[in-house]
Amino acid sequence: QVQLVESGGGLVQPGSSLNLSCAVSREFHSIATMAWYRQVPGKEREFVAIKDTRDPNINYAESVKGRFFISGDGFQPTVVLQMNDLKPEDTGVYYCSINGWITDRQASRNYWGKGTLVIVSS
Repeated sequence: QVQLVESGGGLVQPGSSLNLSCAVSREFHSIATMAWYRQVPGKEREFVAIKDTRDPNINYAESVKGRFFISGDGFQPTVVLQMNDLKPEDTGVYYCSINGWITDRQASRNYWGKGTLVIVSS
């Protein structure tokens, strides 16, 4: 069992910066990817950023490229999303996810946090 808990959300003004953190309750045996998604009520969940540890490779949604930065390392990472120059369209519930293995005897799974709310409004 592993829990992912996001924190750092809040109400901010356009143009400001905010850092989100994702705490992981226990070590993974191995991690393939760590990622952030966001969702606005009534809309589909949107990819934001991902770090693939197997490459390694980091990719961002075009809408956040150059403004958002993902980081995290190790097998019990604090997965951080640095958000800069926030825009109203960045508003949403941000979810952390990790695809990995808890033990070497199990298949990999995609684990999700419960989200943290970010509201960008003047």
